[in-house]
Amino acid sequence: MSAAAEVQRTAAVDLGALLDAGDGAVVTLVAGGTRLAAHRAVLAARSPVFRAMFQHDTLEASCGEVRIADVGGPVLRQLLSYMYTLQAPQLTDTARELLMAADKYGLSALKAACEQQVAVQLEVETAAAAAVLAVRHSCPSLTAATVQFIRAHDYKAMATRGWADAVLEYPKDIVEVSRLLGEPPAEASAGRGSSRPSPATRPLGDPGRSPAAAARHTPPPPDDATVSRLRSLSQQERGRRLIEAAEQGAVEQLRELLAAGADVRARGEYSWTALHLTARGGHVAAASCLVGAGAEVDARTSWGQRTPLHWAAEGGHAGAAAELLLAGADRGARDVHGRTPLDLARRGGNRELVDMLTQR
Repeated sequence: MSAAAEVQRTAAVDLGALLDAGDGAVVTLVAGGTRLAAHRAVLAARSPVFRAMFQHDTLEASCGEVRIADVGGPVLRQLLSYMYTLQAPQLTDTARELLMAADKYGLSALKAACEQQVAVQLEVETAAAAAVLAVRHSCPSLTAATVQFIRAHDYKAMATRGWADAVLEYPKDIVEVSRLLGEPPAEASAGRGSSRPSPATRPLGDPGRSPAAAARHTPPPPDDATVSRLRSLSQQERGRRLIEAAEQGAVEQLRELLAAGADVRARGEYSWTALHLTARGGHVAAASCLVGAGAEVDARTSWGQRTPLHWAAEGGHAGAAAELLLAGADRGARDVHGRTPLDLARRGGNRELVDMLTQR
């Protein structure tokens, strides 16, 4: 061990012992029924929030007691221990709560450690909550990890109770997560003509999707030359190509056609819209692109009088169905035979879709 590392370790041990002893502590942190004595100098040195609190004429500075809201006793102990020792605890069930506390008090290194731990613990049922946490607290690495995880698990997270709860409690954050899921990966604009598959044809969960690509907030604009060429086509031809691209789930081509003025309401055979075709094929990113362009989520086909949600349900495409529901699709719509999307999901035996369509 180097001399510098040994000094750092010794200092951490000494400060940890000072915390345990409570000698000279002049402030008390309170979380629920937990009260912990601490030293102003240590808190101010570690956290810009505590430093500002103690430098100004605040109630906490005058009374010597700081109440920590929305934090339990175990999390408060971990937070305080880190500020004394700068050693992140081995986190299990408290990683998310500690991440929020670390963000609130400006402890960036602890926040990063918590991000890593939450990413390691990702599960299909809890992926929505982790994604919301990442978006609300500006966690780029965790945002990338959750988006990649949801894609890699064929968007099954969007058919869980956890996703439905997040939609109800944090609608704006879920909209942002859905937007990120609908963005093409970085390869969409890189190396046209390369041998790598395009985002539209690469299978879901392909390891070629990098976390950095998943977390981008602004997709690359469509190629100007391509858009200019497409504008020279007739509106009818642009509509035909839009329908064709939708059936293939070709997100990049959809974006180029829409940028060139293709009508998102264009219809093909049997009055199918582009959104009908992406729903039938389970193309989540393509569906998100069309919804964002103003596609009618409850459009009906002339044959069968079905909405896009009917086709997503019949095909067992939970991710596409979730995208449509998030956009306000009518889950009670009936086709010419009086069947709702729920009826079709039940007939197909898709438990995830049934659960999704029966949740409010």
